[in-house]
Amino acid sequence: MITVAVGTFMAILDGSVANTALPTIARELHTSAAESIWVVNAFNLAVTMSLLTFASLGDALGYSRVYTIGLTIFTLGSLGCALSPTLPILIASRALQGLGSAAVMAVGPAIYRQIYPHDQLGRALGLSGVIVATSSAAGPTIGGTILAVAPWPWIFAINVPLGIFAVLFSRRALARERGTGGRLDPASIVLSALGLGSTIYAIDGFARHTPLAIVALEAALGLACTFAFVFRSRRLPRPLISFDLFSQGTFSLATLTALCTYVAQGLAFISLPFFFQSALGRTPFESGLLLTSWPLAVACIAPLAGRLSDRYPAGILSTLGLAILASGLALYALMGAHPSALAIVVHGAICGIGFGFFQSPNNRSLIGSAPRAKSGSASGILATVRLSGQTLGAAFVGIIFGTLGASLAMGGAIEVTVRSATPIALWIACTFAASGAILSGLRLGHRQVAVSEG
Repeated sequence: MITVAVGTFMAILDGSVANTALPTIARELHTSAAESIWVVNAFNLAVTMSLLTFASLGDALGYSRVYTIGLTIFTLGSLGCALSPTLPILIASRALQGLGSAAVMAVGPAIYRQIYPHDQLGRALGLSGVIVATSSAAGPTIGGTILAVAPWPWIFAINVPLGIFAVLFSRRALARERGTGGRLDPASIVLSALGLGSTIYAIDGFARHTPLAIVALEAALGLACTFAFVFRSRRLPRPLISFDLFSQGTFSLATLTALCTYVAQGLAFISLPFFFQSALGRTPFESGLLLTSWPLAVACIAPLAGRLSDRYPAGILSTLGLAILASGLALYALMGAHPSALAIVVHGAICGIGFGFFQSPNNRSLIGSAPRAKSGSASGILATVRLSGQTLGAAFVGIIFGTLGASLAMGGAIEVTVRSATPIALWIACTFAASGAILSGLRLGHRQVAVSEG
């Protein structure tokens, strides 16, 4: 658990910690802000394009082996980032980091299934929820603290000793299980990478205000490659991802529930900081503190929800959690133009409690409903859905803010745009959370597939 926790913490933390250092990196490497954005984009695209490949490798080679390889790649990428003298080298090192992070995230939940007995899987995923929540909350704080006392390379250098420890410890602590064997299909790897990468980049293009024609071309390429990937996978005896998992009602409903919920989370996490800083005049540090109550509540609730999911149906727990999340998002949307800090913190805590009750039981339902030999496929699908949902939520915010900004341009100030746009974004987030609750409730009509753990 320690070695998996360390790897997961670093993989998720580095997805956001670099955002804090972008202005400093751009200044010290003598580059523009637009070019420095690729420090983030390279990492995200590498993760997106390789998740399914590493998930399939986990099934074929063994999850522990792929996890250790991922940790090694991530540590080497971190060292490269810390020693980068120019922006192109830094971007290439960040892409290497992203590959390692994808391997860690793709097989992490499958390893929890090996560590814990089947009847305690919810407890394991509850602890995983704590790790994810705390690393997400700690990103801006850790980044800001390091920059306050050291140069920007130390944001990446701090991963090197932790990564070496995790690699050495994983070789001793994790069981060396045998995979299913077989070779991966190169065409499927290329099609899945292009399909996911192009589609996610096209969705994110809305948030970056990319010209519509370019977004349409990226989306068309992504959808065409995705269609070809699915079509080819159904004809292969050993596909990259086992799409037959979706024939199970429990797995499909858990996946759709997760997608709706992560879209809602993306909408809230992107729109609220704009509101805090542009409309309320808060500093970035204060804005981060105001949002901290959400992940902290998740960290407190996730272990309890995980334990309960070992005893009660995920349909009940996740539906309750998403109803609470929808209520918290509605309170955010109704908080008015000048809310107090206490009200903001309380609303965030309500959202975090709801999200915590959703996350662990839903993940247990998704991972637990897959046959043991296909745990890697289930883990990869879960990670892909999380990233896709959050990206789609960010794109919705970009569309809403851009549309209202254009219509209010004659009125003048960005504060007016943000005050008008944020409640709309939050109501849409509430709608997605409520939709997730409905989908989650449908699982009560499905019997959980019994999976042999022998």
